Amino acid sequence: MIKVIVIDKHQIVCDGIKTILDQTEEISVIDCVSKIDIIIPKLNTLNSYILLLNIYAINDNVIDIITKICINHPKIKVLINAMFDNDHFLMKTIKAGARGYLSKDDGASELKEAIYTLHNGYEYHGKSIANILLLNFLKQDKRKQLGLEHLTDREKEVLKLFGESNTNKEIAEELFISVRTVETHKANIMKKINLKTTVDLVKFAIRNNIIKL
Repeated sequence: MIKVIVIDKHQIVCDGIKTILDQTEEISVIDCVSKIDIIIPKLNTLNSYILLLNIYAINDNVIDIITKICINHPKIKVLINAMFDNDHFLMKTIKAGARGYLSKDDGASELKEAIYTLHNGYEYHGKSIANILLLNFLKQDKRKQLGLEHLTDREKEVLKLFGESNTNKEIAEELFISVRTVETHKANIMKKINLKTTVDLVKFAIRNNIIKL
């Protein structure tokens, strides 16, 4: 069972998310609080949970709390659901240690996929923020990457499909493999060519003309 704690200042939003997630047998919303700092005292009693944090405005205090949670409680995975698009804030959450980021344009299916992906030990970033992340990385990151010759043909297929904004499930269906296998391929790609985040996969694909913006 994947246990989720929802953090949102609106009870009606909490109730709606709980209804959506509780329809999935593998996911259970075990608590809902109005502020992220309310959950801090409880973290020592928790083991492996996903914190779904809904954010309505840029708040550097939240970044500080996320950083402390990720450092002191590495088994707790933070998933951001932001009601705005801001590349600077997005990068701050990633650097703070958040494992996933969704925006106001992402729906229930992406929320569920994000939770499954984080639970399996991987990062997840919604489709709607892909361009923001890509432009940021392409402008700032000048580090040399190893070449495509280090990847297998199947890994190149996965890289191309991921770069085209396909979800793990869509890639699995396209290649007739399991979602878990897709995640394993992604992890292997990142290790082989020295990438740090899943967004780097897309950046690498663009630089090597596997996909085009």
